[in-house]
Amino acid sequence: MIRELANHLWQSTLFAGGAAALAWGFRKNRASVRYWMWFAASAKFLVPFALLISLGSLVEPKPTPRKLQVVAPPSITYSVVEIAPEALPRVPSRPHVIDWPSIALGVWACGTLVLLLMRVDGWRRIRLALASSAPFDLPGASGEMEIREAPGRLEPGVVGVFRSVLLLPVGIADRLTPHQLDAVLAHELSHVRRRDNLLAAVHMAVEAIFWFHPMIWWIGARLVEERELACDEAVLTTGSDPAIYAEGILNVCKMYVESPLACVSGISGADLKRRIHAILSGDVSRGLSRARKIALACAAAAAVAGPVVIGVANAPWIRAQSAAASRPQFEVASIRACDGPGGARGGGGGAKGARGGVPGAEHPGALYLPCLPLGPLIHDAYVLYADGKRQEMSPGPRVEGMPEWTRTAWFSIEAKAPDGTPAMMMRGPMMQALLEDRFKMKIHRETREMAVLELVVAKGGPKLTPTPDGGCTPRDPSVISQRREGDKFLCETVGGMAGSDFRTMMGHGATMAQFAVLLSNIADRPVIDKTSITGMFEFDVRLNADPADDSSGPPADVNGRTSPDPRFRPSSAFASALPAALAQLGLKLQPGKGGVEYLVIDHLEKPSEN
Repeated sequence: MIRELANHLWQSTLFAGGAAALAWGFRKNRASVRYWMWFAASAKFLVPFALLISLGSLVEPKPTPRKLQVVAPPSITYSVVEIAPEALPRVPSRPHVIDWPSIALGVWACGTLVLLLMRVDGWRRIRLALASSAPFDLPGASGEMEIREAPGRLEPGVVGVFRSVLLLPVGIADRLTPHQLDAVLAHELSHVRRRDNLLAAVHMAVEAIFWFHPMIWWIGARLVEERELACDEAVLTTGSDPAIYAEGILNVCKMYVESPLACVSGISGADLKRRIHAILSGDVSRGLSRARKIALACAAAAAVAGPVVIGVANAPWIRAQSAAASRPQFEVASIRACDGPGGARGGGGGAKGARGGVPGAEHPGALYLPCLPLGPLIHDAYVLYADGKRQEMSPGPRVEGMPEWTRTAWFSIEAKAPDGTPAMMMRGPMMQALLEDRFKMKIHRETREMAVLELVVAKGGPKLTPTPDGGCTPRDPSVISQRREGDKFLCETVGGMAGSDFRTMMGHGATMAQFAVLLSNIADRPVIDKTSITGMFEFDVRLNADPADDSSGPPADVNGRTSPDPRFRPSSAFASALPAALAQLGLKLQPGKGGVEYLVIDHLEKPSEN
């Protein structure tokens, strides 16, 4: 919140600086033109650029299909060990710190309250004058507003934001000549036609919110100055005598006091010497030329359309980040670098891992992840447990854009959440918030049309072994670490084993879609199930290939996990052995086109340890 406010303030300040430069460039033109420039600078404080960017993000351009060579990551298998809650490491308590945001909020609230009380007092004085006023019949006066006469020394002014009343001090007709009074009335009528009270009320609201910003008060002074000059120009264009008009203004300023509120438009205010000089010179500033109108229109369009275009260009990332504020947060979290499995650099793992620390061990309210690569953490947070529940095994989005440093960077994470928080909530939404906060991660989803492999039934029909009823232990979607019952495997289990000269693909109670996911880990492109076969099956397929024949696969999968042994890397030797292995099951792979979802990392930084 503080960061967003800081961004809004510097952006609005920069915008006001641009408006000031523009007003200087139009200094020889009508005051009403400069007035609208300053009013735009004021209104900008009420309209964050982030709002315009979010409007642009509602329009997401269709991504251009790209041909990519995709290497699917190998399956990552965790060993599951049950540990007692008391064996979990204690998360250090957060040291006591001064709550500066709360203090700043309190100071702002006090300043706003004081300003509002001052405005209420000024309005009370205006209301008293209005309550004690009486209708005033002025021959020849315009019927565009009601005219009333009130006792006191308050200068002539227009009261009311939507319904205008001209309040004149008692006896003003005796103190000004008829021509001077007509010029004063023409000035006030110009305020009514320009809706100056309404626009002044808007800026008063800006002042009440951003009273601490000196630019706000400078803008307010410029608004009052330019509106009075604009009304002076309007009076002169009606044919009033400059000398008589100037003398009328001076007499009002000598005999009466200025209005206490900017939203009660009077006749004094601004730089009186400058105004009188401009009036007596008799020169009305020139209007806008065609070139200046075009330049002004372009500047206004750029100010509004620029953020919208940025929103359109960054729509995927903005949508991915927009829900961050609503996600639950860890109360305290510690992230430390480590040297890989069993490593202890920076206090990240070591002894704790040796005690049997388990990635994602299920202890509601406490999370301990001992020395893991960043890729699996991202995959689990945004795919497997994205909404706080375990997702059914599916191809899922692939992770792209991992920086080079993530291939060798491993981290231990200890975190404390509110008591009773489920483990999958901590591994999913809460981990997303932690990654985006501490790793400054920016991520978005996109779907790409690309070459895939389709798993279809071969000629002769399928030769699959159905899983018998009760042949596997059903998975509990609310549990991360689940034991199987006796010698039964957990349903929806797929995986593989690698040896010196073969790889075995296994499945227990697995669907064809889940089997396709396993094949994607071996093939050279994503595999999509097109068999239309339902039910659960047992798989035990050997790939007769020696990975040593071709270990030209990538040195690490897209999740950042590395292996020094080429037998455990994706290899074209295994991919070439797939057709013969699938033929035993009455299945085959054929090339096709399909939409593949990607998680694209736009930015990622190394975290500071704490």
